[in-house]
Parts: sequence; C-alpha cells; structure tokens
Amino acid sequence: MDTKNLGFDTINLGHGSGGIMTRDLLDKVIFKTFDNPYLNQKHDGSIVKFEGEIAISTDSFVISPIFFKGGNIGELAVNGTVNDVAMCGAIPKYLSLAFIVEEGLKIEDFIKIVNSVKAAADKSGVQIITGDTKVVERGKGDKIFINTTGFGEVHPKANITTDNVKIGDKILVNGFIAQHGMAIMSQREGLEFESTIKSDTTNVNYLVKNLLDQFGDKIHLFRDPTRGGLASVLSEIAMDINLGISIHENKIPLEKQVAAACEILGLDPLYVANEGVFLCIVDAAVADEVLEMMQNDKKGINSICVGEITSEHPKKVVMHSMVGGKRIVSPLIGEQLPRIC
Repeated sequence: MDTKNLGFDTINLGHGSGGIMTRDLLDKVIFKTFDNPYLNQKHDGSIVKFEGEIAISTDSFVISPIFFKGGNIGELAVNGTVNDVAMCGAIPKYLSLAFIVEEGLKIEDFIKIVNSVKAAADKSGVQIITGDTKVVERGKGDKIFINTTGFGEVHPKANITTDNVKIGDKILVNGFIAQHGMAIMSQREGLEFESTIKSDTTNVNYLVKNLLDQFGDKIHLFRDPTRGGLASVLSEIAMDINLGISIHENKIPLEKQVAAACEILGLDPLYVANEGVFLCIVDAAVADEVLEMMQNDKKGINSICVGEITSEHPKKVVMHSMVGGKRIVSPLIGEQLPRIC
C-alpha cells in the first residue's frame, strides 16, 4: 500500500472521531486490507453460522516494543487468539479486531501492523469479520493496543477438560520454550545484547486439529504457556486437578542461545513467556504416537515429553534435576517481564 496516496503521515484524533477522517482511514486501510463479504457489509457487527458448539476467546495485546525480532504486535494478536481458541479443542474460523491507537503513530507503522494481521489471519485460515478503531490523545496510550476475539467450532472428537486428566498421563511440549520473552527482552532499553533470538509467535491450530482428528478424546488437555511461562501453567493445572506433576530438567526443550541469555539476565526460562508453544496432556497409551505426529509437523519438530501426572505431591509441580535432586516449581509471583504480550 502506497502511503503517499493516503493524504496523512500519522494517526491523529480526527481518525477516531467517527466522521469523515475515520471513514477515510477505514476505507483506505482496514476495509481494503481485510476485504471479505462479512466485513464489507460495514455493520457494527457480523452474522455468521455455526453448526455445533462454539469456542470463544478474547485477548488484549499491549506489547512493547510493538516491532520485535520475529514479529510485531499485529501477528501476535492473531496468533495469540487463534491459539487460545485451538487450546479449547476448537477450529478457529473468525476474529474480531479492535485497535486503540495513540495519536502520532506513523501511518507507515500502522499499515505494517495491519498487513501483518492480514498475513497471520490468512496463515491461520481465519477471517476478520468485525472490529473497531479508537484513537487516544498523545501520552494516553503506548503507540497501539490491539484486542482480538476468536470464534471457532469445537472439534467433534474433542473433550478437552481438566476432569479427564489422570495419573500416568504424559505431558508433551511442541518446541523450545522462552524464545518470545527473550526476543522481547533483547530489545528492551538498557537490556540489549547481541542475539539472533526470534519470537516463536506462530499459529498452531492446524497441528492441534490433526492431533484431534487422529487421537480424539485420548488428548485430555491443551494449554499454551504464554505469560508466566511453562512453570505457571503447569502449576495451575496441578492445582486444578488436585494431582501432582513431575517434570524432568533434562527434558525441558531449551535452545542454547536462549538458555545463555536467560543466565546472563538472571531469568528462569520456565517463567518466560511463549507465543508458539503449547503443551498437551495425553493418555499414556498413545503418548508415543502423539509425540511422533507432533515431531513430523513443522510446528512440532522439537516436541518432547517433559513429564507426567502423578499421585505424589498433590497440587504441586516437582522438577527432577539432572543430578538426581528434586525441587518444587512454584507459579510466577508478580511480573518477571513487563509488557511481554
């Protein structure tokens, strides 16, 4: 899109007025980019059809910086919500999209973000069907915030609930952890270091669908360890199921450069945010087959079994160290990395 033909270089308050300038921004950028029959009706909402149960998830994205190694806030907003719907055992189909833009944001940056939203939506197989754009005064925001709500049909074979998790179930993770958080941290003011670490932001809905197609209710739970990292989501699960979780230090999937960056900054990678990682808890009888299918998918090449559900230490996660010791893995207290997603 040629920004020279738009007639403005930055977003200003008039673009949020609801008048001519708002319509100009919507027509030239939003409607042009996300052209589809649902959005083209230009209503305040959208009417769609679903055959069965619907999974709905909403999230707001406030990351800083808005452009980072491996992505930007636009594709993060799509991937994050698409994955949240998939974690319910559903097939994402539609998204709502809302922007809160700070006055002064360069239109060039806004268009880059909008184009990234479009590209991520296309890769995920979802359509943007409704949305909203607001502009706030300079100093009242932080460049841009995005809210997305996802809608999807629950997979006919899915039965994703903590009630199904039982002793002996295996815990599988689809790839390296902590990449997103460390990509962001590497760009933070005063914390920069030479690194090629990139965010792992991506959609995993197709892999999830394939797993459900093949294994159905043998997959008991999906979760994505975003804020709070792997440690926090496992701690939440342990408390919810009133059983213990055992994980093994030598099985935690961690890329060497990420591990080194965490050590330099004094961070535990178990608590660092992820955006393309999910865990699934599966029946032990099919765990090897599930793992093999995950490893044969490009979104799960580095999949590994990190642990299992146990009757020991109910409501607690225990790490078995490489030297034979044990330690309790607690949930994150407070905020380790602010403005991470």
